[in-house]
Amino acid sequence: MKSDITNKLPEECISYILSLTSPTDVCRSKLVSSVFRSAADSDTIWGKFLPSDCYDIISDASSPSSSMRLTSSMSKTQLYFHLCNNPIVIDNGTMSFGLDKATGKKCYMLGARRLSIAWANSPNYWRWKRLPESRFLEVAELKEVGWLDVKGTIETKILSPNTMYVAYLVYKFAASRYGFEKKPVDLHVELGESDAGRTFRIYLDPSTNIPQFSREREDGWMEVKLGEFFNEHGDDGKATCSLREVDNYTPKRGLIIEGIDIRPKDS
Repeated sequence: MKSDITNKLPEECISYILSLTSPTDVCRSKLVSSVFRSAADSDTIWGKFLPSDCYDIISDASSPSSSMRLTSSMSKTQLYFHLCNNPIVIDNGTMSFGLDKATGKKCYMLGARRLSIAWANSPNYWRWKRLPESRFLEVAELKEVGWLDVKGTIETKILSPNTMYVAYLVYKFAASRYGFEKKPVDLHVELGESDAGRTFRIYLDPSTNIPQFSREREDGWMEVKLGEFFNEHGDDGKATCSLREVDNYTPKRGLIIEGIDIRPKDS
């Protein structure tokens, strides 16, 4: 007869033990037994995986009705997985917040309106438009420039500590694009004023890249890695992510920027 010691442990005890592991371990534990499966769905566990300031962040949601629904009608378990799969738009519609499903660590996307884009407010060079596939109200579409400079900054204190983060430019191209197959761009991330960071030079047009540097996301956008940084205690000031092409005046057109996604590096 097969002995199953898990059936002799109180479910509350199993839930407490699982809460000391990771979200990935908890999901895997459901395969152990029906007792583990029941314990793994406990709010005791998933409440501990939510960031301590999670509800404060949700209160800043751009949609008050969405904020109310998340805080009043969802259990902690439901809230955890909702934030993993459905990032919420915060800070007056300029940024989104979500969770990494495997670790519960914070993920942010800086929308195009939150970025510093050279000449973005000049209608001769950039166009602000609404795309239904974007989580933000507006994205930036490049009409034509010869000098490209895009920067995004985020305070490290709002990120999860002791975490390696990766920043990605989230973008696509309009039907009429040109210039990006002729000239590479510089991608760069630096942490604080003392970090020089590392610069990558690639062709942003995916048809030009061998090997392929950009990739398609599940939401239909493309992304390319700008760089990475380690957030130790959240006291390094700002992480600055940039995309530049300022070596000459090669005309460029058709780049559509949704934002810069900053999320934990895959383990």
